[in-house]
Amino acid sequence: MQWQTLIPFVPLLAMLLIAAVLDLRLRRIPNWLTLPLMLAGLAQSCTGAATVMPLASLLGLLLGGGLSLPMFVMGVRGGGDVKLLAAVGAWLGPQGVLLVYLVAAVAGMLLVLLQCLIQGRLLQLLNRTALVALNLRHVRLVGAGNVAHSLTSSRTVEKPLPYAVPILIAVTAVLLHWRVAP
Repeated sequence: MQWQTLIPFVPLLAMLLIAAVLDLRLRRIPNWLTLPLMLAGLAQSCTGAATVMPLASLLGLLLGGGLSLPMFVMGVRGGGDVKLLAAVGAWLGPQGVLLVYLVAAVAGMLLVLLQCLIQGRLLQLLNRTALVALNLRHVRLVGAGNVAHSLTSSRTVEKPLPYAVPILIAVTAVLLHWRVAP
């Protein structure tokens, strides 16, 4: 295994750990954390120890923000979540942030399922998920506003998922697989 390939990512992982702790405690990710992380991702791409090239860093930043933007517009995710994924994109480029987005979706789903199972709300989650899926399937009939309302009003958990946690899990998994795997 080549653990030294992870050294350039230490600042990213440290800031993601801070973001996850803050998101768990406050249910928000502050700008003082996400904006410097974005700038550091762009800046490191111009150094000799770059994790990606400058163009890939910029494209990753745009893709990371763009992937989360629809969920933000629908009120399902916060602005800090969008900026955090954009910052991850600046460090990992478009391919890396797409992998992180997909792995974070699975990790988030598993965390929500576990949380609902522990709270005895798993059946309620499944019923509300079916309602949202039906609304999405028939968006032309019910309208985008009703679909967005069903997303926000169908929450099963008391507090929304702190999205920085699945992002941290996903970045760690992607880096371990992508950079360290033989």
